[in-house]
Amino acid sequence: MIFSIGLRPMEGATDVNDSGSRSSKTFKPKKNIPEGSHQYELLKHAEATLGSGNLRMAVMLPEGEDLNEWVAVNTVDFFNQINMLYGTITDFCTEESCPVMSAGPKYEYHWADGTNIKKPIKCSAPKYIDYLMTWVQDQLDDETLFPSKIGVPFPKNFMSVAKTILKRLFRVYAHIYHQHFDPVIQLQEEAHLNTSFKHFIFFVQEFNLIDRRELAPLQELIEKLTSKDR
Repeated sequence: MIFSIGLRPMEGATDVNDSGSRSSKTFKPKKNIPEGSHQYELLKHAEATLGSGNLRMAVMLPEGEDLNEWVAVNTVDFFNQINMLYGTITDFCTEESCPVMSAGPKYEYHWADGTNIKKPIKCSAPKYIDYLMTWVQDQLDDETLFPSKIGVPFPKNFMSVAKTILKRLFRVYAHIYHQHFDPVIQLQEEAHLNTSFKHFIFFVQEFNLIDRRELAPLQELIEKLTSKDR
């Protein structure tokens, strides 16, 4: 599998396509961070530093900020980005085209959330991604896990939950690249996809949030995207 690695400047989670019209279709409702909150200010800071084009610098923890809060804000942003990217190709990801959730011939994912579905089940990619994005949405909406109010502490298991969310979000990137890259090119979304994924990879590498073995389905692409920035 050969992936094009053109990049587009990042502008947060909003995409403007080449004709200048806004692509607003999302798979799940966008998760908004309340305006006026400290997390909203952090998000604006992240968007401003992304605009500089230096992704390595953009993912670093801002001086004096709390790591949990920084990971929380970026996790919400990545959910919104992947939500929008997958939303552009849902017509191509169907029960018929993707009867299993895979990332190439070597990697297949079975769904379990430990609560509603305790034993991993084999299901189609659209079903798996629906389970996954709904589960992530539930975590992000849980104020005990992702507190949005100033002074409310993050729980002790926050980083563990965030790592699981990011590990699962990676699988959506992997599925898109391996199974739907042709439609991504047809839709002229490859630069947006590549820039979003590069940002995601730099972030998880900066804070060691995903085990290297989990990244194996896209290891070759990761090396291409990151080799110039070492």
